[in-house]
Amino acid sequence: EAVTLEQVAMVSLTGLSEALDSFCIQYLGLGSLPCLLALLVLRWVWQSLGISQQLVDLLAGFASPPKVCVPPTELECRRGDPASGEPCRKFKYAAEWPSWPKTSVPCWDPATSEFLGEVPALDENMVVQMVDRARKAQRSWQSSSFAQRRHLMRTIHRFVLDNMETICTVACRDSGKTVIDAMVGELTVTLEKLRWTAAYGEQYLQPEYRDSGLMNLHKTSRVEWVPVGVVGAIVPWNYPFHNVFNPLIAAVFSGNAIVIKVSEFSAWSSIYLGRAIRACLEAAGAPPDLVQLATGYGEAGRALVENSDKVIFVGSVAVGRKVMESASKAPILTPVILELGGKDPFVVCDDAQVDEALTQLVVRGAFQNMGQNCAGPERFIVYDAIYDDFCTKVSGLVRGLRQGPPLGADYQAVDCGACVHPPSLENYQKLVDDAVAKGARVLCGGQRSASLPDGQFFEPTVLADVTEKMLIAQEETFGPILSIFRVHAKGGQAAQDDEAVRLANACRFALSSCAHSADDARAARLCSRFEAGMASVNDIEGTTYLSQSLPFGGFKDSGFGRFAGPEGLRGLCHERAIVRNRASFLRPSIPPAIAYPANGQGEAFCRGLNLLLYGMGPLQRLQGLCGLIGAAMVPAAGRADSADAKKRPAAGQEQSADAKKKKT
Repeated sequence: EAVTLEQVAMVSLTGLSEALDSFCIQYLGLGSLPCLLALLVLRWVWQSLGISQQLVDLLAGFASPPKVCVPPTELECRRGDPASGEPCRKFKYAAEWPSWPKTSVPCWDPATSEFLGEVPALDENMVVQMVDRARKAQRSWQSSSFAQRRHLMRTIHRFVLDNMETICTVACRDSGKTVIDAMVGELTVTLEKLRWTAAYGEQYLQPEYRDSGLMNLHKTSRVEWVPVGVVGAIVPWNYPFHNVFNPLIAAVFSGNAIVIKVSEFSAWSSIYLGRAIRACLEAAGAPPDLVQLATGYGEAGRALVENSDKVIFVGSVAVGRKVMESASKAPILTPVILELGGKDPFVVCDDAQVDEALTQLVVRGAFQNMGQNCAGPERFIVYDAIYDDFCTKVSGLVRGLRQGPPLGADYQAVDCGACVHPPSLENYQKLVDDAVAKGARVLCGGQRSASLPDGQFFEPTVLADVTEKMLIAQEETFGPILSIFRVHAKGGQAAQDDEAVRLANACRFALSSCAHSADDARAARLCSRFEAGMASVNDIEGTTYLSQSLPFGGFKDSGFGRFAGPEGLRGLCHERAIVRNRASFLRPSIPPAIAYPANGQGEAFCRGLNLLLYGMGPLQRLQGLCGLIGAAMVPAAGRADSADAKKRPAAGQEQSADAKKKKT
């Protein structure tokens, strides 16, 4: 019988597999399959840790990152009561803030109202000078190697690891969050961004070669990513450490300088962060003015927008519109990236198991950093079959949360801290009161904490029976309020899923989202229908931010543009398209048929060329080739006739010459 090619190939593969298996057992003591799995794991570890890049950087002269020491002050490292035992000065926001001189910014601990001092409020001229210094620093930094930029990333990385306790203390004192919230929200995501940028950033900023097209087969086509220059960032108060380092990392690694205007409600931490950043820059050999922090009010922010080469703004929709307006009034139009918050849906299907794991996930998502998160669940859309069970278990866990000063004597037992922004506390109460008046039930919380009068505390709140007609269904809460919506049991599964999607999309924000179901495919289908820039299947939507390879951002009133991932790095660069001959001896020339002056064959030549290159089939392409040859052959004679015509005077000119000769 004839032996088929497939049989021969199978016998060969079987023999090769047996030989490989025998070799692995003899010399490694394991079968070929375990060895292959081990190699895959080692490859993943090698890539994740960036070991090959570290070896390259070592050969380039950049050894292990240096240790950076920034001695903290007593306030920057103190946990518990002051050592002196004396009562501290309390800052009274309602009485002092309106009349405070606009030459400085007052700072206080939102958990205790302890007055922390003041920082200067920069005016327009001061910000312009700051941008000018950054521009000079960027001119030298833009030519830095990626090895040097990675060295800076690793220097910052080591500083963060060596000073986690101090960084958390500073962030907690300035924003009122708990130490756990700071560890996760300030440090973990920053360390992941540093790791990803150092390991993968270069490959996304290298020139990218692309298809040259049929007309440019003799050329190469590529895109280069050119630093914009000076990036201006205006960041909010919810994460004072991460909000500074998030744009900093992307800006400096892509070859830019950056000036960051911190919020006037979390300006105190900029003192420590400014010292730390300058020390890291110096230790890594980077220009000291490459990164600068600005403090102040609206005047400082407006000056930064109008003088930067690109602006990143994170904040409210109202202020985002003002940023766009200022950017349009700059002498040269300033491009902007806007991240304006969200109203993220957290959908729980009727087949989801409302157990301890899900309940913990819900409460952590709602009350991490007291709900003051750009991407955080605010609308819990729960199916009718599990609605009551969900409300009971979630509210039961929330009632047991302990709230208090995050740096007090018993700080390790505190679950929930304070809120940063005093005006927001009044807005929380307004939203709760409106919801209750329109039929919502308060399952727990619902007001400012009466037991903690010195700080800016709002009780962790759970609202049930929330509907679309309530203000809290449409306005961004940005606070410790968990709102539960009911998906009524009308129709089958498809109808309920449609209603859940409708509720999720009935909002002007579109930042992040998530869906939970025992059927993973069902949860994925729901996520694919959400109007959101990000989605997480069967997990809290914030997990997308832990993957720093992914772009962060949304659409609708959540803004536009992205940070994080390749898009975040490239978003701080100009795209430059470059076409170049594949060989130096190739020179451009215009075919005679379309050269000046026209000879009447240009249209036929172009028609033939289009058919030859882009015809729909062999017949059309052959037709185009014939037409092209025909049109290309005619111009030579035609152009010669044209040249003779130029040399030969016209009939009228000849007569005029004869007449002139006779007259002479």
